[in-house]
Amino acid sequence: MYSKPAQILSIEQEELRGISRTVAEIEWLLLILVLLYQVFGGPLAADRAAISAGLFFYAAFVLGFRYTNFYKPESKWKIAIESFAMVLFITWVLWYTGRLASPLLNTYLLVIITSALALGKITTMFEMALISACFVLLGGIAPTGGLFSLAYVGGLVAQLAPMLLVAYITTMFSADIRFGLNRARLLSETDDLTRLYNMRGFAIVAGRLFDQAMRYNRPASLLMIDSDNLKAVNDLHGHEAGNQLLKLVAKCIETELRHTDVLARYGGDEFVALLPEAPAAKALEVAQRIIKTVATTPLEFEGRHVDTSVSIGLASYPEDGRSIDAIQGRADRAMYTAKEQGRNRVEKFAA
Repeated sequence: MYSKPAQILSIEQEELRGISRTVAEIEWLLLILVLLYQVFGGPLAADRAAISAGLFFYAAFVLGFRYTNFYKPESKWKIAIESFAMVLFITWVLWYTGRLASPLLNTYLLVIITSALALGKITTMFEMALISACFVLLGGIAPTGGLFSLAYVGGLVAQLAPMLLVAYITTMFSADIRFGLNRARLLSETDDLTRLYNMRGFAIVAGRLFDQAMRYNRPASLLMIDSDNLKAVNDLHGHEAGNQLLKLVAKCIETELRHTDVLARYGGDEFVALLPEAPAAKALEVAQRIIKTVATTPLEFEGRHVDTSVSIGLASYPEDGRSIDAIQGRADRAMYTAKEQGRNRVEKFAA
């Protein structure tokens, strides 16, 4: 069954890139705050060398981990590693600036906000557990009743309460905002009837995939698919039957595509599919399977069997064009040739 990981991965990468840029700004903000505290005489002279060493190594980590080409793809794991490194750096600085009495104690909030916005509830819980352990470490003196005494645990929770509250509120807001954005994106990029991509969604995803094909000189093919008898079905059985026919055709096409292919409703009774890494011969096989599947899957409507078929035009990169618009235009011409040749067939574009 056809799925949409290419779109999903593309959207996730865009979101992660945006989050990663924000994390970078937070990292540099943290470095600047500690540097300003160092410059304007906050720590004791004996502790300045340790803080300077922490600044140096953390800045080197940020530069090395983020700005080299060693780790190009953005991922939540990368952001998680950066946030854990941020906890360690903050703890190091706090150790030399007054521990739990340090004026920089609230810089832990930068980690919590980063985790809550980017990594979700579970990772944020781990971050809070790590920060709690750091609080115990920074406390220095073991409590008389032990680490698990009611008085000590109560005091620790009281100290951590503002951070816990920020973590909870931020994760809730983040989840609500992400849900709203995903819902808006879904509505703006999805066809209401078939639940496929509309042309806006197709242009976003297919454009990126086609750019990759050109960049790495890889083949790609495009299918323009037209339902042959939608008008007749609408006239004979009504528009509801026509809508059911479009849904059926969409499902038949989906079953013959790979999970990496991108399918969209082009408009009316037309569909368009981009097949990355598929030369013309492979795309021709896919088109023939689609034709067979549609022809052998009649529409069941109000107890009647309604036969249907599709006509398909095929064009491929690089032999039929050097842009997605050129490929699509030529696939469209090939589709009309298929209709003129009797329908229920596929035609490869020929100059």
